[in-house]
Amino acid sequence: MWRLNWIHPFTDGNGRTSRAASYIILCLKLGYRIPGKNTIPDQIAANKTPYYKALEAADNAWEQGRIDLSEMKELLDAMLAKQLLEILTESRSGDE
Repeated sequence: MWRLNWIHPFTDGNGRTSRAASYIILCLKLGYRIPGKNTIPDQIAANKTPYYKALEAADNAWEQGRIDLSEMKELLDAMLAKQLLEILTESRSGDE
């Protein structure tokens, strides 16, 4: 997502385009659509501040001659876990 934001020169399209493309690529690599209603793109759209901070951290590292996407990775890991936990929680509540 960090690099995709650099190549889309239109206002307010960078984030949405990047999030959609990244999520589609993740699903394609996994070989299936990731279950859950509160998807990673939805979570980012609901609270963009952590996403912006992760992008800024990557930009700052790049300016220092490094590639460091660790904040973005941690953010996406947590969001994926949240999305998948929702499925587990729903399935357990249906068993009761």
